Parts: sequence; structure tokens; C-alpha cells
Amino acid sequence: MSATTTTASATAAAPAQAGQRGSYWITTFGCQMNKADSERMAGILEGMGYQPGSDEHSADLVLYNTCTIRDNAEQKVYSYLGRQAQRKRTNPHLTLVVAGCVAQQEGESLLRRVPELDLVMGPQHANRLDTLLEQVASGQQVVATGEHHILEDITTARRDSQVCAWVNVIYGCNERCTYCVVPSVRGKEQSRSPGAIRLEMEGLAERGFKEITLLGQNIDAYGRDLPGITPQGRRQHTLTDLLHHVHDVAGIERIRFATSHPRYFTERLIDACAELPKLCEHFHIPFQSGDDDVLKAMARGYTVDRYRRILERIRERMPDAAISADVIVAFPGESDAQYRRTLALIEAIGFDQVNTAAYSPRPNTPAADWPDQLPEAVKVERLQELNALVERTARQRSERYLGRIEQVLVEGTNPRDPGQRMGRTRTNRLTFFPDLAPSRSPAELEGGIIQPGDLVNVRIEKVRAFSLTGVALG
Repeated sequence: MSATTTTASATAAAPAQAGQRGSYWITTFGCQMNKADSERMAGILEGMGYQPGSDEHSADLVLYNTCTIRDNAEQKVYSYLGRQAQRKRTNPHLTLVVAGCVAQQEGESLLRRVPELDLVMGPQHANRLDTLLEQVASGQQVVATGEHHILEDITTARRDSQVCAWVNVIYGCNERCTYCVVPSVRGKEQSRSPGAIRLEMEGLAERGFKEITLLGQNIDAYGRDLPGITPQGRRQHTLTDLLHHVHDVAGIERIRFATSHPRYFTERLIDACAELPKLCEHFHIPFQSGDDDVLKAMARGYTVDRYRRILERIRERMPDAAISADVIVAFPGESDAQYRRTLALIEAIGFDQVNTAAYSPRPNTPAADWPDQLPEAVKVERLQELNALVERTARQRSERYLGRIEQVLVEGTNPRDPGQRMGRTRTNRLTFFPDLAPSRSPAELEGGIIQPGDLVNVRIEKVRAFSLTGVALG
């Protein structure tokens, strides 16, 4: 799963019961998997008696859940840590934790660089946060980055949303893309059992959640490590089988999944998405490059033609499906002609959204040591041109919504306009609309307030590259 933008987002939580351990603050960098890990760790902290803090500069425990997929994400972590290290010199009772991929990658060297740290822990240890903090409380400086089987614990996650929830279905990644550090920091694939996944979804439905996103670094690999072969000779546990297994969970209105790998994206999976009503018509399938030789150098295991055929089949079965992707430009040795093929693929496909990045050498990856690294100026120039194309293509894709009525799952209030609700279409377009349709009285809209979790028909009146605005029809 790519994290092509690096943002820091603090957890937001309802007040916990009063405890004896003070306040906490979690800042999350990177991908959806990190966000899901942060929710689990926040739940553990609240179970220990910590309360959510008001900001990171006053909290008693500060945790940075880090991303190392791009160098700028890693460097941002160090700038945050520097400020907290200064704070700890005058407040020795502050507990300072680095979790996630930078922690796994750097291990004990982080302690040498930031000796004020109390705990360094890799992603596989997220469910052990309470045990590790008890070691810290006993006076130890702890590093937990060893290979570890991820423990099942579906009761502790403190969800950021009241409507939409992440559900991990597979941890780790067995791929060996030459640019990617994820396998070395997140470990080998570990699939959860179908029963445990369904049980978690049922619990979320009972709490009022309406949409579930099933998560995995390479979610199409789900079940490869689970035992069982069908009488037809195929694996008994696949992502397609899992979707059928969880589809009828009562109360869940929508199901999504991410992130997919073209090598394992099957026609059987496409058919399931077309046939199961709760599966949303949105697919995130990274292609990374529009040139076969670059894809081979990346060790991606598919061709551009194979990628095109997957999308053609999706649109054949679901004509309105939204397609998003990840792409890397300025990969070592990428010629201008090869780069132009990436631009041509984006124009030909017509993506709804593309997460873009210029290649960034990462430690312990083969491509980092190749001699044909491209100059920074070339990276900047290609990325700027690519981003302009992506926005233009997304705007063109958005035009199809103008005048249409879209079903929107309300997630909350527009943070920039309290008079507007916001939510997403089934195709994952962010949509804003006034709380009340002008032609409706409050009584006609069940009290006049559209609540998070409501499914609302919205007539789209304005389109932008990555969002829509409309009017609720009830």
C-alpha cells in the first residue's frame, strides 16, 4: 500500500473515563494501515487509563506513528521528535514513543539519534503497546522491532469516525518491489481468519458503523498463508471468498477494500464486486509506471497490457466504476520516453484520482544502490507535469456527475462550513451539501437535521477535480 502523501493527523477521541496516567497524543504519518494501527493503539491507551490530550505540546504521552515509504515523510518525523526531545529535557515525566515503519527501520539507532525516546516499536508490535509501556514504567528504554506474530485484539480500537471503519484483514507483504521498504518494516504476510474479520464487522455494525474498508498492504494476497484447498483445487481462502463471507453482515451498508496489486487482481474478484450490492464501485489499483521495462525493473510482475485488461474488465462489468492508482516517476534509469508512456497511460485510462510521487531511494532496497539515479531537478519537473495532468483528468472524470443524483453516506460536517454536511458517493467522491434542502421543511427531513450515517440522495450542482457539491433531496 503506497503512502504518496505524508500528513500528520492527530487522533480525535471522545473523553475517556478518568484515569491515573494523564493524557496522550498520537500523530499519524502515511498510509491507511498506519491510521488503523493508530486507532488500535489509542484504544489500548484509553484502556490503560490515559485520556486524549488537547495538543501534543502538553500531553503526558506523545506517540508518533511513522512512515518511511518516502524520505520526506521520514525527515518530518525527526523534526517533530526534535521539538519533543527539547520538551522532555525540562519535563522528564513525558513518555515519548516512536511507532511504525521508521521505528522498525531504524531500531536502536533511533535511540542514539534521539536518546530522550522511551519506546521504539515496529508495526507488528502495535497490539503490545500496553505491555511495552509497562516495561518503560519500570525504568527501561525499550526497542521492540523483532519478528512478531500479530496478536488478535478486535476490542480495543478507538475509531476516529462514527460511520466508517478500517478492518485489517492481512498484515505484512511478501512482494519484493525493488523500490519499496514495506516488506522489511512490516514483515511477512499474516492473514486474519474469516471468522475473526466477520466478528469484528458485526461488532462495528452493532455500534452503528455503516461502511467498512478492508485493509491490507497487498489485500489480494489475503489467505495465501491460511490452510485449505477446495475440491476444485484452488485456495479455500481468497479475498473473493472473504467478500462473500462478510457481505451479509446486517447493518453494514457499504464495503470497500484496499490496496490491490495488479498481479493478483482476478476476474473472479471483479465479478464478485459487480454482483455483491454492498461492494462499492471504487478500485484502488496502483500501476506505478506506464512502461513495461520500468515495471520489470521495479519487479512488479505485470505488464501495462495486463493492467489495461483489468480496468477494461472492471468497466465492462461496472461502467461507472471509479479507478484510483499510485504512480512513481523518475525511477532510476527512467528515460523521457518511458516517462511519457506513463503520462499517456493516465490520459488513456482516465483515472478518477492518482497518488503521485517522485522516486525516493529507501534504505535496504535494491533500487537505492543503482547507479542511474535521476537528478532532483528532473524529479521535480516530471512530478509537476504529472500532477497537472492528474488534476485535469480527475476534473474531466468529475464532469460526469454534474446534474446526477448520487447516494451519499454522510460522514460529518464540512470543517470549513458548519452549515454543510459531507460524505462520499459509492465511487468515493467527497461530496458537500447544505444540511437542509431549500425545498424541504424540517419535518420532511425527520427533524431537519441530516445525521452522520444517513444515506442521502444528493443532486450534484457543482463539480471539482476531487470533490462535488450538491443539494440533498431527502
